[in-house]
Order: sequence, then C-alpha cells, then structure tokens
Amino acid sequence: MDWISFLAIPIILYVLVSFRVLKQYERGVVFLLGRFAGVRGPGLTVIFVPIQQMVRVSLRTVTMQIPSQKIITRDNVSIDIAAVAYYHITDPERAVIAIENVYNAINQISQTTVRNVVGRFSLDQLLSDTSSINDQIKNVIDLHTEPWGTQVTAVEIKDIILPDNMQRAMAREAEAERERRAKIVAAEGEYQAAVKLGEAADIITQHPVALQLRTLQTMAEISVEKNSTIIFPAQFMTTVQEAVAMLSKDAAPK
Repeated sequence: MDWISFLAIPIILYVLVSFRVLKQYERGVVFLLGRFAGVRGPGLTVIFVPIQQMVRVSLRTVTMQIPSQKIITRDNVSIDIAAVAYYHITDPERAVIAIENVYNAINQISQTTVRNVVGRFSLDQLLSDTSSINDQIKNVIDLHTEPWGTQVTAVEIKDIILPDNMQRAMAREAEAERERRAKIVAAEGEYQAAVKLGEAADIITQHPVALQLRTLQTMAEISVEKNSTIIFPAQFMTTVQEAVAMLSKDAAPK
C-alpha cells in the first residue's frame, strides 16, 4: 500500500499540473514531440508535458502604434508621420509556425509601407486625401501579413508634423486665399448694387414724380433726427411744375 500511495501522489500531481484553461478569445497551438498536433479551443484542456507543448494565441484585435518617422513627400517636403494599425489573428497555426514574432514583423512592415506609400504623394494630396492613403497602406500591409495568418483591419495616419517654415507658408497662403474671396464677394455686391441702381434710374426716368417722392421720403427721414434745417433740391420746383402740368392735362375736358 505504501508503494501504491507513493506512485499515486506524483501521478495525481502530474495530471493536475497538466490541465490548461483557454479563455474565449484564446486558442492553443499544440505540438507533440515538436510536430504540429492541432489547435485547441477555449475551455479546459490537458497538455502532457514534456511530450506536448502548447502556445497560446489571442484572437483579439491588437492596436499597434507605428512610430513617428521622417518622410520626404513627392514635392520634396520633409514631414514627420505617426500612424496606428489594427490587426487580429485569423489562423493561429500559421501565426505560430510561419513567423517567429508576428507583432514585431507587422510593426516593421508597417513602418516601411507607410514610408513608401506616403512618399508617392505630394503634401497637398496627403492633407486632402488621407482616407484614400490610409486604405492603400492597409491593403499593402495586409498583402504581406496574410501568409502569417493575420488580417489588418485598418490603418490610420494620426499625426502629421510639418516644418515651421512650411506652416508659416501655408498660413500666408490661407490668409491670401481668404482675402481673395473677400474681395470677390465685395465686388459681386458692388456689381449687384450697381445693377439695381441702374434699374431704379430707368424707372425714375420714365416717372419723374417718383424722384420727387423719393426726395420727400428722404426729407422725412432727416426730420426724424430733430433737424431744424430743411434743404430743397434744385430740381424741386421743376418737378413740381411738371407734376402740376400733368395734373392739368389730365383734368382738361376731352
């Protein structure tokens, strides 16, 4: 009985330490004597060490910072760009067997891809069409990482640092553009006002009494300010005479 107890205790301890628990987002890549033996799903599993080994692989999306790096655009502007990439493992077997360290590999290929893709665009294109450039970077990285059992879901350029002289030049350009638009708007306003004044002058020419009525309206507006001086325009008497003559003509018997 002593020998049985002596053997049973180590066996029980061995079985207990052979239990492994995989979380819902984890998969276990199992090797039997160095050969691939399968992928274990979440839950309780048994790994008989040392003839079996298991590598845990997380299927959750990984947020990877792409370090800031200096890039020269197509129009020879030196800028600093930082980006962020999102990826997740789709094939645990290839992620363990095909690549030694998938995170470092994706990080390095992402830096190289960002430098190569951004360098093909000018600064104006980079600032105005960032979404399209992000998609191009993602597609290139995903093409390289697909054999490693990973999928890149998104790449975003999050920071673009311009040289000080370029920032000042862009500020001057923006200010000049705003002044140009302001002058165009003012000129269009003057043009429309001149057109309306011309139309009003044509109407007044056809109806001389209208000028006198406008004069009286202006005088009424002046009197609101409690002015004691009233100025009669030179054409006042002429207009009055024309108005009287018109009224007499209308009153004459036909």
